[in-house]
Amino acid sequence: MSSAAVLPADASWQRPAVNPWVIALTVTLATFMEVLDTSVANVSLPHIAGSLSAGQDESTWVLTSYLVSNAIVLPMSGWLSQLIGRKRFYMSCVALFTISSFLCGLAPNLTMLIIFRVMQGAGGGGLQPSEQAILADTFPPKQRGMAFAVYGMAVVLAPAIGPTLGGWITDNFNWRWIFFINIPVGIISLFLTNRLITDPPYMQKQKRGGIKIDYIGLSLLALGLGTLQVVLDKGERDDWFGSHFISAMVAVAAVSLVAVIIWEWRHEHPIIDLHLFRDRSFAVGTLLMFMVGFALMSSTVLLPLFMQTILGYSAEQAGLALMPGGFAIIIIMPIVGFMLSKFDARKLLVFGLAAVGLALIHMTTFDATIDFRTAATDRVFQALGLAFLFVPINTTAYAFLPKEKNNAASGLINLARNIGGSIGISVVTTMLARRAQVHQSDLSANVHSGSPKMQAMINGIQHMLMGRGSSAYQASHQAYGMVANMMGQQATVMAYIDCFWLLGIAALIMIPFVFLMKRAKPGGPIAVH
Repeated sequence: MSSAAVLPADASWQRPAVNPWVIALTVTLATFMEVLDTSVANVSLPHIAGSLSAGQDESTWVLTSYLVSNAIVLPMSGWLSQLIGRKRFYMSCVALFTISSFLCGLAPNLTMLIIFRVMQGAGGGGLQPSEQAILADTFPPKQRGMAFAVYGMAVVLAPAIGPTLGGWITDNFNWRWIFFINIPVGIISLFLTNRLITDPPYMQKQKRGGIKIDYIGLSLLALGLGTLQVVLDKGERDDWFGSHFISAMVAVAAVSLVAVIIWEWRHEHPIIDLHLFRDRSFAVGTLLMFMVGFALMSSTVLLPLFMQTILGYSAEQAGLALMPGGFAIIIIMPIVGFMLSKFDARKLLVFGLAAVGLALIHMTTFDATIDFRTAATDRVFQALGLAFLFVPINTTAYAFLPKEKNNAASGLINLARNIGGSIGISVVTTMLARRAQVHQSDLSANVHSGSPKMQAMINGIQHMLMGRGSSAYQASHQAYGMVANMMGQQATVMAYIDCFWLLGIAALIMIPFVFLMKRAKPGGPIAVH
């Protein structure tokens, strides 16, 4: 990028007409609602499928359709903000999200529900990038760490409580209420946004200058991200490259994404500004945010599954085990925001990555006998690390970018987190299934009926069952069945351990990349291009 001039921290910042913290709470409200909706419907899928007379596999399109449209809009949000104005774009997204939520709750069949979910995902896709850009423009550099902490609490806490809230609403009311609860929040958000938020002067100048529409880039981006999201969401169910549909989607996604990179790099008015990656702090920050999505979303899927399939917890109990981690984030993130004004952000990032990695590696000690406290405590330690990642990454990624690029940067960094989450979920679900088969095969090869230990176990189980009234014949068959179940459970536990190892090592590998970021003086001057 062009050479940077170092200006005083607040030289390029203009104080808004109202208290910046009122603006922060206003925009965080809608973003929390949107992020919550990405996970709140997960536990309700069986109820949705039964209510709309659809199969379980068909009902998964309720999730996929939302993620696809969300992924397409995310990187375009900066361009759309310049095209129609950021405030107008943000309010349009809130309105579309709210209206489509109401329509989702009224959907008479699965087809209509999927259509309305596409609309909802499109509206939700513009909320997070717009909020980050608004915060970056509203707060002076020395206060951005605390502002991003408020935003981070919403983004990280919502997926943690989403499954629990969705299960509680579905069990006590009706699955349609998981969509209806968005309506009052959306109305309040629209009212406050209209009264409190204005576009900064530099955006008003950009708007008057006019922007040309890049139809080719728009088409390639939508096709590439849409097909990629379908592959990530449905690949494991369809056996990946064993499915002609998945193979075709992979080919389309690869060609489209390579083409959009080449096209957008050379285009005069690109939909996504890939030249932002010339700034190494932003490039590394985007990579680290990808890892945050990878570790957060995949572990948020793994832990409830482990507790339900291995420990026998209900969906609500599994959700409750994750909640202490969410509360830890609420407490820690403001502290991290304050620390950013005192310490080098890179030191906080190293601590965060180490904490996340070590917490995940410690989860490899899990077995079928752990208690609720152990599972919840390890999640708290992981949440501690995540709190030290989200805020410093966002603050550092924006530190050396011109303010005119805030919208484009927000779209790309949020896309990285979402794609990281999708890839992480796909990787761990595939690995879980495949590694369980491998461990089952290995255990079976080392267990045979002639083994003295095996015979002693079978005899002990037989005597126990016969003492409870089973005949010798029944007890023999039941004993072998129980041993087979024990082996299957042990193989599954070992597969979970493999997944935790992978996530932990992946987090630790990211530590050296932190030192590629430029050092920004805490609370001091920033570079403006």
